[in-house]
Amino acid sequence: MGSNTLRFDGRVVLVTGAGGGLGKVYALAFAERGASVVVNDLGGDIKGDGKSTSAAEKVVEEIRAKGGKAVANYDSVEAGEKLVQSALDAFGRIDIVINNAGILRDRSFARVSDADWDIIHRVHLRGSFLVTRAAWNHMKNQKFGRIIMTSSAAGIYGNFGQANYSAAKLGLLGLSNTLAIEGKKYNVHSNAIAPTAGSRLTQTVMPQDLVDALKPEYVAPLVLWLCHESCQENGSLFEVGAGWIGKLRWERTLGAIIREKNHPMTPEAVRDEWAKICDFDNATKPQTIQESTGTLYEVLSNIDSGKGISMNPTSQKPSSSSGIDPALAIGQKLPPTVYSYTHIQPILYALGVGMSTKDPDHLKFLFESSDEFGCLPTFGVVLSQAAFMGGGLSSVPGLNIDFTRVLHGEQYLEVYKPIPTSGEMHSEGTVADILDKGSGALILLDVKTYCGKDLICYNQFSVFVVGAGGFGGKRSSPKAKATANPPNRPPDAVVTDITTPDQAALYRLSGDWNPLHIDPNFAALAGFEIPILHGLCTFGFSARHVLKHFANNDVSKFKAIKVRFAKPVIPGQTLLTEMWKEDNRIYLQTKVKETGEIAIAGAYVDLTSTVSNVQSRDAVQGTELQSDLVFEEISRRVKDVGNELVKKVNAVFQWEITKDGNTAAQWTIDLKNGAGEVYRGKVRGRADTTFTLADQDFMDLVLGNLNPQKAFFAGKLKVKGNIMLSQKLEIILKDYAKL
Repeated sequence: MGSNTLRFDGRVVLVTGAGGGLGKVYALAFAERGASVVVNDLGGDIKGDGKSTSAAEKVVEEIRAKGGKAVANYDSVEAGEKLVQSALDAFGRIDIVINNAGILRDRSFARVSDADWDIIHRVHLRGSFLVTRAAWNHMKNQKFGRIIMTSSAAGIYGNFGQANYSAAKLGLLGLSNTLAIEGKKYNVHSNAIAPTAGSRLTQTVMPQDLVDALKPEYVAPLVLWLCHESCQENGSLFEVGAGWIGKLRWERTLGAIIREKNHPMTPEAVRDEWAKICDFDNATKPQTIQESTGTLYEVLSNIDSGKGISMNPTSQKPSSSSGIDPALAIGQKLPPTVYSYTHIQPILYALGVGMSTKDPDHLKFLFESSDEFGCLPTFGVVLSQAAFMGGGLSSVPGLNIDFTRVLHGEQYLEVYKPIPTSGEMHSEGTVADILDKGSGALILLDVKTYCGKDLICYNQFSVFVVGAGGFGGKRSSPKAKATANPPNRPPDAVVTDITTPDQAALYRLSGDWNPLHIDPNFAALAGFEIPILHGLCTFGFSARHVLKHFANNDVSKFKAIKVRFAKPVIPGQTLLTEMWKEDNRIYLQTKVKETGEIAIAGAYVDLTSTVSNVQSRDAVQGTELQSDLVFEEISRRVKDVGNELVKKVNAVFQWEITKDGNTAAQWTIDLKNGAGEVYRGKVRGRADTTFTLADQDFMDLVLGNLNPQKAFFAGKLKVKGNIMLSQKLEIILKDYAKL
């Protein structure tokens, strides 16, 4: 064999039903190419009756005679654990499972007995399940596995006299497809084959001369390729036989929408549209459950808006085309949108992005009668999102795309004037540019929003259309608002904020009604265990963290924000926003604390100016205060147990650290709001207790060299506010300030 030969040295293969036919050929072929093989065969007849060790033993002897490695196993596939244990006992691992064992109990449907039905499913479907389940965790843990399910043309197309067999064989395809999805991230792949080969099973349904012509050797090469570590095929179905191999996929018509808003759906309407429902011209070929059911998102949206949706061939190009024509689309204007609102909408938005009356500084965004009542700057996205979410892109010539494959990739917002707390906003959208990213198309949608003639804000929605690339377009654009990576140093500030389990339910009241964020069934169809949080909700959390920490919640200081949506957030998870100050630009990234994954990346906020009581880390380091190290350590530890400490302490402490008689630093330990926070700078809001002492005295206090009471009576430690709360400081200094 040449250097390009596919080898299986070091791999362990379990082949069920390997005493003859296809299974025997698989076992011999794997062994010839270096694999260690477990040859399983119960030794019964084609109906599943009887038992014998001779079939498996003969194959093992043949492999060993050629210098190969093999052991026999005589258990039924219903004892799946025993089969896999044979591999572990003999060779120490399991890499490949070929589910090949099968029997027949052919009867016309009317004559199929319970026993005929049950035994077919027990051997084919349940047996494959049990064997694969026994091997599954071993494959996941070693980050490699290859699984073959043996389906059948009878399962795909149906066949007279094989109702029991057909049902089990199509069940194996569904099992394989799900294993492919669940195993993908562990490099465990599963594929199904529908072989046509001469064997003792096919003798009952094929003439002998055809059985002789359809050699199992014409099937084995496909199986070996699918099981090789270099093959990345996953979740597919192949018909194979007589030296021919073909891949199958589902196909469906464009269909027709029968229902209209506020009208009953009738069987007469189905009858009248039947030809359209069954017309396979320009058919689509969904490959995932998300693609299959994703059309429902667009259908529901359009029915709800009363627009309906065109499903005829003129509205969509064949799937072989990307559907993108930049020359037609770029520069096209979307239908203008109007957003009318009262003070209720800005308040709902503020609540939706996590603001709370527990923080006095949030009241000006939550109470319409506050002297400083105003809108959060990121409310500017809500003003213009109808241009993006309202189906406007579907009207653009040259954008014949599958809207079920549209992802919101990035967002830029620039605010020119403080957003009015009520009014009527007019938005104008334009397709600024279209980029060819290979795996998809990136559409840059510019939206300008006006109040009368005044330009209030500008948004750039970066919309990624999966699978629509390859149209020969450019890969970058000077019109795109670029992301920016943070400086290569520890962040200057970190804020944690807990989302609530109802965060998405609350945020959607701001106009993003996608059921992905509230309906568990839709979330499951999209591949999520539970509904996820809106990316723009996380965007709002992140922006207000910057606004509070670096601009004291002064909206007039907010200029612009740019983010990339990296990973979804689950309602109830904790957001951790890391921030770096460089002049008036605040770089940021937002992580999910529970997983460490970055949800918002490449992000920054531009401010017109920053508040003076927030110092950068460079300034902190320049003071050379010993106490800074202690406060940073307290900050680090509080992040891990903030919720617990907030319950115990429920207080805000301000520290004034002096050096040579002058105030050298201010630190705040907030164990009252949110999940707790420690930051350098003056308290935001009001402190319950304020302490003043020298840097060296603070260190002596922490190290236990100075008694707090003696320091207080000696005048070294000054206390203002609620003195009784100072007793709770022992919790912090004792357990969280140790260096």
